[in-house]
Amino acid sequence: MSVNITLPDGAVRSFEHPVTVAQVAASIGPGLAKVALGGKVDGKVVDLSFLVDHDAKLAIVTDKDADGLELIRHSTAHLLAYAVKELFPDAQVTIGPVIENGFYYDFAYKRPFTPEDLAAIEQRMAELAKKDEPVVRRVLPRDEAVAYFKSLGEHYKAEIIASIPAGEDVSLYREGGFEDLCRGPHVPSTGRLKHFKLMKVAGAYWRGDHRNEQLQRIYGTAWASKDDLQKYLTMLEEAEKRDHRKLGRELDLFHLDEHSPGTVFWHPKGWTVWQEVEQYMRRVYRDNGYLEVKGPQILDQHLWEKTGHWGKYRENMFTTESEKREYALKPMNCPGHILIFKQGIKSYRDLPLRYGEFGACHRNEPTGGLHGIMRVRAFTQDDGHIFCTEDMILDECVAYTALLQKVYADFGFHDIQYKVATRPEARIGSDEAWDKAEHALMESLRRSGVDFVVAPGDGAFYGPKIEYTLKDALGRPWQCGTMQVDFFMAERLGAEYVAEDSGRRHPVMLHRAIVGSLERFIGILIEQHAGALPVWLSPVQAVVASITENQADYAAEVAKALQKQGVRVQLDLRNEKITYKIREHSLQKAPFILVVGDKEKASGAVAVRARGNQDLGVMPLADFQTKLAGDIARKS
Repeated sequence: MSVNITLPDGAVRSFEHPVTVAQVAASIGPGLAKVALGGKVDGKVVDLSFLVDHDAKLAIVTDKDADGLELIRHSTAHLLAYAVKELFPDAQVTIGPVIENGFYYDFAYKRPFTPEDLAAIEQRMAELAKKDEPVVRRVLPRDEAVAYFKSLGEHYKAEIIASIPAGEDVSLYREGGFEDLCRGPHVPSTGRLKHFKLMKVAGAYWRGDHRNEQLQRIYGTAWASKDDLQKYLTMLEEAEKRDHRKLGRELDLFHLDEHSPGTVFWHPKGWTVWQEVEQYMRRVYRDNGYLEVKGPQILDQHLWEKTGHWGKYRENMFTTESEKREYALKPMNCPGHILIFKQGIKSYRDLPLRYGEFGACHRNEPTGGLHGIMRVRAFTQDDGHIFCTEDMILDECVAYTALLQKVYADFGFHDIQYKVATRPEARIGSDEAWDKAEHALMESLRRSGVDFVVAPGDGAFYGPKIEYTLKDALGRPWQCGTMQVDFFMAERLGAEYVAEDSGRRHPVMLHRAIVGSLERFIGILIEQHAGALPVWLSPVQAVVASITENQADYAAEVAKALQKQGVRVQLDLRNEKITYKIREHSLQKAPFILVVGDKEKASGAVAVRARGNQDLGVMPLADFQTKLAGDIARKS
């Protein structure tokens, strides 16, 4: 039986009999055979030992491929379990999947793993990898596999297999003295696993259910090269320095408190940053044809039933009762905007009608999912809704993308990724309407001159959307902006306008947000700038510090002049050494420290130190004021 293998370049190799992926790699060349980790047969990733017994398309997978990196991480999770069983034979293994940038494995053990245990496990992993043991696959009937793992005392693994339908076979992978249940595929031997590190231990419930036993989850990372691993660890180290929770405490911006989980207590400095972001976005509303509105926080249950949220989202809503009526704190602002739209008769001449609101929303997120001010239960959105006709969608989306790009640039973000999520199988509305909406979204991005990817089927049931993802200074993605087309909610709540032919029509509703949650966006800003916010956003823009008490009056005059200019100033007249003052304000990341001594007082000047220990020298106060005004205006 001959087998024809079509390679990615279109070349066809013929074999007289079924052939393994490894044999195909060897036939291409010894270099490829040496680096091959697996194969991709007709689009499916498989082991090198996989036997191809029919004509097929085949790509050899190496560590240069994304699939190869996933193979490495998947196999390293098994190597972790192997090492744990070697060092702690009484530990039971459960599951160990690949996650972003790495993997984890859950274990049941009689005591918590310590940092010393982690170091020992990692060392044992390195030793096992160095032995270069083959990774071998075998298949067992389900019931036989259950009995096998029970005989090993692996009751969690036996339970997993027992949940598989009767009569099915399961695959196992062995390396050395350790065998694990797994669909695969895997690298051919442990020697391919060289660049990994264990990161931390955390708690996890068996099968993700809090009613079950708590297990120990060991997290790790694995990469194709030593350089890639080091880059990732360096990025994590830098990310830790930039952690918004740490900087929020150090810079006295905000705090979180168990008296109100998932909500933020803003301190004066942090609230100053908030107000700068909000007032900036308010100007964006005003300058781009949005009418700012304000809806109530609590809305009746029947409204949420009409929108569909009561049936699909109730578990995430905070509810309350008054006079035998059920209410919910709003998790989003759109229904309120529709109720505002419905007041009075609207004509096609009124469209597009753009509403904007800094709307406070509440969502009952699980405590375990909360993260600083990035993921909270109470947040405020720069929420906007555009009521328009189908023919207006394209122009509105083009204008919105240009606006979003300018806003992100002003905040220091220039790298934006664009994704269009298209119609899912379960949806409402006509295909013609979906065609028009999807075309408008994609064409708007083309007209904006940007590349984008399409995510088929990822749209909401009522309409497609664009997702705008920015990248921060460490290259981490943050999905913030969105433009969503909605044919559904305005109709459900009975919103109409009088069309040109005097008939009644339901408007299309465009849901849009640029920064999204202000809490989350400020957290991103803090991490993007490592707490050293641009001058225009900085809670204190300039510190005026006297060298001795002899310059107190002049320092106060300088501070007053800057305050009249609208600058946020801190005056430091303490009886401390000037070096101490400079160090303290530098740690607080003040953009400018103005030192005034007798010479500066005599000449009406200031000695200027900029952030980053830059000595800008002595200059007349008026010159500094001009420079500062320019920096603020340029958002530098």
